Amino acid sequence: MQINDTITALATAPGAGAIAVLRVSGSKAISIVSSVFRMSGNKKLEEQDSHTLHLGNIVDENRVIDEALVSIFKGTRSYTGEPTVEISCHGSPYIQQEILQLLLRKGCRAAKAGEFTLRAFINGKMDLSQAEAVADLIASDNEAAHQIAMQQMRGGFSNEIAQLRQELLNFASLIELELDFSEEDVEFANRDQFQELITRITRVLKRLIDSFAMGNVIKNGIPVAIVGEPNVGKSTLLNALLNEERAIVSDIAGTTRDTIEDEIAIGGVGFRFIDTAGIRETVDVIEGLGIKKTFEKINQAQVVVYLVDGFQLVANDSNLQNAQSELEKIKNRFPQKPLIIIANKMDQISSNDKEKLLESLSAIPGSRLEFLSAKTGEGLEELKATFLEFVNTGALRNDETIVTNSRHYDALLKALEEIEKVQMGIDRGLSGDLMAIDIREALYHFGEITGQVTNDELLGNIFANFCIGK
Repeated sequence: MQINDTITALATAPGAGAIAVLRVSGSKAISIVSSVFRMSGNKKLEEQDSHTLHLGNIVDENRVIDEALVSIFKGTRSYTGEPTVEISCHGSPYIQQEILQLLLRKGCRAAKAGEFTLRAFINGKMDLSQAEAVADLIASDNEAAHQIAMQQMRGGFSNEIAQLRQELLNFASLIELELDFSEEDVEFANRDQFQELITRITRVLKRLIDSFAMGNVIKNGIPVAIVGEPNVGKSTLLNALLNEERAIVSDIAGTTRDTIEDEIAIGGVGFRFIDTAGIRETVDVIEGLGIKKTFEKINQAQVVVYLVDGFQLVANDSNLQNAQSELEKIKNRFPQKPLIIIANKMDQISSNDKEKLLESLSAIPGSRLEFLSAKTGEGLEELKATFLEFVNTGALRNDETIVTNSRHYDALLKALEEIEKVQMGIDRGLSGDLMAIDIREALYHFGEITGQVTNDELLGNIFANFCIGK
């Protein structure tokens, strides 16, 4: 890949702001910026020390475009591993474009998406999994996603993989060496130590693979479907959780005819709440489509919240029986999904009525009952604590490696498959030349994660998802 030219891009978000930052990276970065930057005392930018900041004017011939601060990073001591300059100018879109166009005329090329981070990877400033964590860090919108991205960007995941790969590579070298002395029937690789390593690698790979289930939902938000009959307070609950008037609330049954989604962070973990159309028998075609979509969202959700009107249930036994029947249908249709039953309007019912509901609704296996007043907010904090119980935050608290990237997950699965083949070879007493094939394949998949094994197409797919200027 060609990285010997000099690139530039806006590093801050487009649009008006207090300041904007333009980044320039490449062998001619400092000389190009120096040609358009006038410092006081006729000083030259090339003569200044690395990692210093300078005030001056950005000029196009004799026309001053803006007063700016310029920071320089010489040699390999930069984010990209090559000479880099960052121009902090005023945040006018006009000024940004004028400076950008000036740099392009002076010999820069417009950077592609993720090209600065790509250069950092190619120049050995970070491995591929760390580079991917940069994009995750920028996209993180809650504490848990931020924590995972930071842990990966610091090299926690890649260090763990690199250590296992190096140990396996050492044994692979000894086994390969045995092939050169096959006639002498000697063993350079201690089989007991080799078995211990394979057992440890298997254990680590399984832990990392298992972590993907949690990592994926933390990264993308845990989907929670809010369902129930019409007019029981689903939209009011969504508004209470979001602390804003997101959904229309009305006394008219069937107000919500399509799904409404929004995301909030609870305890540092993102939850995506989905307010659905009320479930009931209807001849209204539009409402019927909304109910059909409700069941689609339940199928996609990780947690199902079934809201009931506590006041109506205790006022009429038939209503309570109908609610029990509907809840059993939901549970039978989606047996693996956690079901939270929320008895809403608790501000309108007595303690004895709560006991009655607790006795009737808690009998449904695989569910739990919560009391809430979506209108007053009573019970809301307890409900949020219940949601957090569905997330294993122990790994986060212990700063364990959590896999969030599907590419890494796929490589780990393939590596585990090869390691299990090696284990079968040990169990059957196969010769070193046969096991060496599977060991090489495992090493290949380890290398895919950190970028020791890569190709232009893979890099193009990864960095195409980055923002311009990073």
